[in-house]
Amino acid sequence: MSAKRTVPVTIQGKQYRIRAEADGESIARAALLLDETIEKVRARSATADSVDVAVLAGLNLANRLTERAGSGVPGTGPRLLDLIRLVEAAVGDAKPAGS
Repeated sequence: MSAKRTVPVTIQGKQYRIRAEADGESIARAALLLDETIEKVRARSATADSVDVAVLAGLNLANRLTERAGSGVPGTGPRLLDLIRLVEAAVGDAKPAGS
């Protein structure tokens, strides 16, 4: 098991420090993908509630992952499980900056 490191990311203008075993680039790419997905959902949605927009963005990303998992692309299953573990670890350790 490798050591956890703290990676600063910004999502929707708010800074977070994410503790994870993954490299910083992976965390930064995931944060950017989430931020872009939230923006797309916000643009298409009539809801103004930030939590609702975040949940819809999460569902959108989860749907894309599950579609890929069932696509039959070799290696997708184990890679998807690794990604799920990474997200779970990051979410469990996420703290808003200044906390």
